[in-house]
Order: sequence, then C-alpha cells, then structure tokens
Amino acid sequence: MNTILVPVDGSQHALNAVKAAITAAGKTGASLYVITVQAPVFTSNVKRFVAPETIDEYYHDEGEKALKDVRELLNTEGVAARVEIMVGPVAETVVEYAQKHDCDLIIMGTRGMGAVSNLVLGSVATKVISLSPVPVMLVK
Repeated sequence: MNTILVPVDGSQHALNAVKAAITAAGKTGASLYVITVQAPVFTSNVKRFVAPETIDEYYHDEGEKALKDVRELLNTEGVAARVEIMVGPVAETVVEYAQKHDCDLIIMGTRGMGAVSNLVLGSVATKVISLSPVPVMLVK
C-alpha cells in the first residue's frame, strides 16, 4: 500500500478515521493524504454580486475549521501528510482525488456533521462506496 486518502469534515468520526489512517500508514509505510471538500454553496446569482476572492476566502476558512483538529493530531503524532482544501460535490470530489493521486485506500468516517446524517450511515460515505474503484474503509 502506497497512499491512503482520508476525507474529513470536522466531525469526531472523521478524526477517528485519521487516527485509523495513521495506524495503517505506520504499519504499511503508506503516505497520507487528508482532504476536506467544501460543497459549493454559492449560486451563479450570488457569484455575480460577491467577489471571487471573498468566495475563495469563505471556502478556505470553512476548510481550515474542518482541518483544525486533524492538523493538531498530525502535529502531535509527528505524522507528515499532504493536507488540502477542495471545493466541489463532496463524494465525487473524494473519488476523483483518490483516482488522480493513485490512492490505494480511502479511510473515512461513517457519519458527518449534519444532524440528519447521525440517523443512518452518512450519505457521503454511502456515495463514496458506490463510486470508488478503490477500497473504502469506514470508521465510527
């Protein structure tokens, strides 16, 4: 195994996935890629009135919030990882990233930040499983 991708959203389940990925990488020598994907929230009408820099800043700030605990964990554990903020449809972006970077495994949390998502297996996790050509490991 060469590369493990961990998509995160700031939830405890995502942080648990990072912990599992750190363990797996330690055992296999794999590189870690950690991404957070911000779903597009601005319509074309809003984009006509808001500067692109303001929109980019919003996505960056939201991404950094989702990565805060992950960065602290990686730093505490002394683990190097490629960390990126992406914007796009979440599940599709995760799968495209995994393919583009030849990831061997995706490790992700079972549920995200939404209240409804706590009722069932997260819709993003379900969609990643159905779209991904590489194995997906889910972590509670």
